[in-house]
Amino acid sequence: MTLQEKVQLCVGKSFWQTKEFEKYSIPSFFMCDGPAGLRKQQLGKATDMLGINDSVAATCFPSAVSTANTWNRKLLYQMGKAIGEEACNQNVAVVLGPGINIKRNPLCGRNFEYFSEDPIQSGILAAEFVKGLQSQGIGCSLKHFACNSQETSRLLSDSVIDERALREIYLKAFEIVVKTAEPATVMSAYNKINGVYCSDNKKLLNDVLREQWGFNGLVVTDWGGMNNRIKAFIAGNDLMMPGGSDYMEKDVLEAVKKGDLDEAYIDKCAERIIKMALKAQELFKEEYKADYRKNHQLAVKIAEEGAVLLKNEDDILPLKEDKNILIVGDMAKDVRYQGSGSSHVNPTNLEHPIDYLSSYDYAQGCDINGDTTVELLSDLENKAQKAEAVVVFAGLPSKYESEGFDRKHMMMPEGHIKMIETAAKANKNTVVVLFCGSAVECPWQDNVKGILYMGLPGQGAGQACYNLLFGKANPSGKLSESWPYNYSDVVSADYYAKSRDALYLESIYVGYRYYDKANVDVRWPYGYGLSYSDFKLEDFEMDEYKVKVKVTNTGKYAGSEVVQLYVGQNNPQLHRPLRELKQFEKISLNPDESKEVIFELTDEDFVLWDGSFKKVKGNYRIEIATSSRDICFYKDIEVDGVEISVPDWQKDSWYENCKGNITLENWQKMLGRKYVPVKLVKGQFTMDNSVMEMKDHSLIMKIMYKAVEKVISKGFDGKIDYDNPDFVMLMNSSAGAPLRSMQISGGIKGGIFKGLVEMANGHFIKGLIKMIKG
Repeated sequence: MTLQEKVQLCVGKSFWQTKEFEKYSIPSFFMCDGPAGLRKQQLGKATDMLGINDSVAATCFPSAVSTANTWNRKLLYQMGKAIGEEACNQNVAVVLGPGINIKRNPLCGRNFEYFSEDPIQSGILAAEFVKGLQSQGIGCSLKHFACNSQETSRLLSDSVIDERALREIYLKAFEIVVKTAEPATVMSAYNKINGVYCSDNKKLLNDVLREQWGFNGLVVTDWGGMNNRIKAFIAGNDLMMPGGSDYMEKDVLEAVKKGDLDEAYIDKCAERIIKMALKAQELFKEEYKADYRKNHQLAVKIAEEGAVLLKNEDDILPLKEDKNILIVGDMAKDVRYQGSGSSHVNPTNLEHPIDYLSSYDYAQGCDINGDTTVELLSDLENKAQKAEAVVVFAGLPSKYESEGFDRKHMMMPEGHIKMIETAAKANKNTVVVLFCGSAVECPWQDNVKGILYMGLPGQGAGQACYNLLFGKANPSGKLSESWPYNYSDVVSADYYAKSRDALYLESIYVGYRYYDKANVDVRWPYGYGLSYSDFKLEDFEMDEYKVKVKVTNTGKYAGSEVVQLYVGQNNPQLHRPLRELKQFEKISLNPDESKEVIFELTDEDFVLWDGSFKKVKGNYRIEIATSSRDICFYKDIEVDGVEISVPDWQKDSWYENCKGNITLENWQKMLGRKYVPVKLVKGQFTMDNSVMEMKDHSLIMKIMYKAVEKVISKGFDGKIDYDNPDFVMLMNSSAGAPLRSMQISGGIKGGIFKGLVEMANGHFIKGLIKMIKG
């Protein structure tokens, strides 16, 4: 192959396909989104990376918020396998998922698509998903590598983070999956990490991913996420997607010619793409038929196991079917079953709760947007007073959380709160069924008797809700993220998503690692969840590194318990969390049945990052628990290892006890450098700037912003609608994207965007010349 052909091979052919070169017998292969089910868009039709346009029908499984709450390795494997089967059926070679970024803050608009605030849980469950998916010969794309834990300015932001937090929290889940499941591809994230874009990041993509972890697969950019192709080749970022543009092709060829880029880097990237393409070609030689009916029932099963029973006062649940029950809420008829954005699936068989509850009386309570009226509340009150029990379906409508933007607050819609409060006041036997992709404030908690959290339960939501409410299935989910009482309790509340850059001031103290050390009360702790049955943990033993405990189902229903093992160092020299999850096991038991759970600790369970992972000498507490706040047994042991020196900045710092506020000065001392925020200066704009941020400094960009707004509004009946999550997502992903990303995603060739940058900098004639010359 010529140099130019190799460079062109490393760019997609279309939105979802790689390039084929028939004269070299190099085939193309097809990729599509799929962390909760396939989103295959037909070639030749409208395509997008945000889940707006139509896609081929596929099983819509529960989102990661629900699958993580199952804590069930086997179910994650089965789900991955089922998606792999459907990928074989639809000739998809690579499924873009799972997403395993850390749930750093409840407001992240994409939390529903991520597993947990804990990297160990995320890594273990995601690894099983990947193993299941790839058992069918299909490749997965593990994403978004790395530190992509906010949607605000996601294509521009710099995740400014200390190395310890990076290694212990934000890279750990990726490390687990890469080492134990060998994903076929890894997707580089949009953002920078400490000043370097992930697409160009040699430390991230080569030194850590390939050399330290042993990854030998393909690295693909997120769609429109390439920054500098020359640096990306050196870093080992193999494939730029989507295709269609000639972004930096001339620059790459010139760099090789000048000796600034060794052609060997391009050869390696091309070889990895060819290897993947040839494997995909073999995979689809025979036609495959997936069993979509079977997969639907699996989706129902996962939704049932992912449901978390948060409250069950007076054992109000399960309900008896012969009761006079009132069903309340628009979500009963139009269930919120998945998130918005690239993971959006066109379901094969969507079931709403009302499909199974139509024999009961119904009150709407609110509309699809979560708004209510006096008339709706009055109707609800009258009907609730006559019922024996009320079941309210509520949560977050789709406009509240989505890919492309972060939530503005942690509150539910006012209409949903009024609906719940009205029902609870009129009827003491009120149960709330919650649908949302992350934690919400629940000021009405004490007024209702039951709370069943469904997360985003996929296309089998209707049957799963029915089975759980009436005891045909027993809730066994446990929270994979902490639920604070109020947003102000969140450690990063004062600074999260409030600037272009993502500042990780809290370091390793995310989720329960913060709440437990700071002794902050939470509404429901990490790992928490009730059951219709009761479980007794007893006969705790620990011999060397072997930990045993017996679990007995002492209740009336068959059910499951999740036994969690935490490790914490007592009186550490270098600051550490109070406890950290290291292992877990979900076991199913019939009434009066007992099973022994055995954990084997390893040296890895006692390490921290100090230039490398080191097993630290000290006294450790080993805890057996059913949540991070429900500790059943513990034992303190001495562990041999290295001694860690304490940095000068630690004494009396926030990181010693997590009390009070984190100061910028304290953080910068811990970080080891000063943080300098980006300043927008006209005359210094580059392809790295967005239309959205330049419009206040440049007339041409203001005009362009209005033009983008108008073009996007055509897909919304001509309405510029910032209340519509799809509209906001499209604006943030176009006008809010750097110009280079607009060029790549739009498949635009030539010098149009370079010319626009010159114009934005006040050089109109120079800009015109660049546009004409290309």
